[in-house]
Amino acid sequence: MADVERRNGDVTGVAGGSAAVTSGTATGGTVTGGAATGGTVTGSTVAGTAGAGANLPVLRSHNAALVLDLLRAAGDAGISRLELAERTGLTPQAVSKITARLRTEGMATEAGRRASTGGKPRTVLRLVPSAASAVGLHLDRDELTAVLVDLSGALVAVRTVPLDLGAGADRVIETAAVQVDAVRAEALRAARVRAGARLDMPVGAGRVGVAPTAGTSVRAGAPVPPGPGTSVAPGAEASVRAGASVRAGASLRSGMRPDLVAGECDGAPDVLGVGVAMPGPLDHRAGVPGRVTGFPEWEGFPLREALAARLQLPVVLDKDTNAAALGLALRGAGDSFAYLHLGTGLGAGLVLGGGLHRGARTGAGEFGHQVIQLDGPRCDCGNRGCIEALCLAAVARGDLPEAARVLGAGAANLVGLLDIDRVLLGGRTIAAHEACFVRGVGAVVAERARGVVIPVTAAEGGPHPVAEGAAQLVLAPVFGHRRESELG
Repeated sequence: MADVERRNGDVTGVAGGSAAVTSGTATGGTVTGGAATGGTVTGSTVAGTAGAGANLPVLRSHNAALVLDLLRAAGDAGISRLELAERTGLTPQAVSKITARLRTEGMATEAGRRASTGGKPRTVLRLVPSAASAVGLHLDRDELTAVLVDLSGALVAVRTVPLDLGAGADRVIETAAVQVDAVRAEALRAARVRAGARLDMPVGAGRVGVAPTAGTSVRAGAPVPPGPGTSVAPGAEASVRAGASVRAGASLRSGMRPDLVAGECDGAPDVLGVGVAMPGPLDHRAGVPGRVTGFPEWEGFPLREALAARLQLPVVLDKDTNAAALGLALRGAGDSFAYLHLGTGLGAGLVLGGGLHRGARTGAGEFGHQVIQLDGPRCDCGNRGCIEALCLAAVARGDLPEAARVLGAGAANLVGLLDIDRVLLGGRTIAAHEACFVRGVGAVVAERARGVVIPVTAAEGGPHPVAEGAAQLVLAPVFGHRRESELG
């Protein structure tokens, strides 16, 4: 567990910092330059108004974030108040107050008792993962993936649908709203409602503000099959906890949003916000895309604000590779690595010194546009001989060994330049030909590493690293993952 720096008992830091990715670290600016305040993720890089999304006032305390992170790390086994005090450096009285508030807010609960070395057994506490959730969106050039994860980061529901990133901002935003609505509705429909709660929840239409489908209901304790285009993660926990019931007189009105329907049930999870990841370049502080390769019309569009207004939820925007790197780091991938994403494009997410490195203008990681062949083919960015153009051309003609060799040359350059500890590979193209790329990239890196062993492996964590990482853009500040200063 990393040390935690404090001043007068609270976390120190500045807005605009990079994400700290070492479990237990809570020192500085948040993942996106904002903090979880009043239950909503707020700050210079998060769009949304107070009162939108979750109503979790307990999150106002940075010290509560430290406790929450330790509860999450402890898992189902739980952790005692004494251990929380020892690991955070807080007084036992402060820990007792914080855990009492967390229990009142439904975010922590007792997990049994543990024998002590004298005196009465200690009460053990654990996190309640279903107390809140976050949505992650991956806006790729040709498809959109939406996920909903609980507080532990576990995948609850996922949807993937076609998307034309060049269809215009209005259509992309509407598609995103449809899928956010649908994935939230699916999470609720998948819940086992144990107290006879009746949830008439529209899923098929999937639009925020759509009228509910008449006659749809969930029987107490009965699992509900997912809607079209939706899958629910195996073992997903009930989103409505035992004892939930619809309040007297509650009814479903035409035009009611699914999140408002969720509010009619005691114990329904709050959505803290929506993390959005898309191809760069972009400005994560302003929430504005730059000149996206192949889609220059996005340059300067206020995407974060537009989505926040449409969804009525806090929104965070970052590059797809940054989101994936953050998610991988929080899963324990290390504090010095490059994540190389090969799909419809090629980019990198960089974790250096335990922090997500974006650069001063969020320009770090434009890995695909390093020129390695001066007279090479024209790239969509306007240059010639970019590694992205060469790699995608090799994939298109079926020469996967050559694509892996080109990608390996770029990876070796990155290793030599940044002295990183490992290289992780991901993206649709990698997933479809994992062995070929791991072997080919690894061979080039090993040849040029001058005796240093740099592991090259496929990224772990499932088929949706970007979307799940986007959800972590929202969750990470809640658990105090911050840095003292920005790395770039």
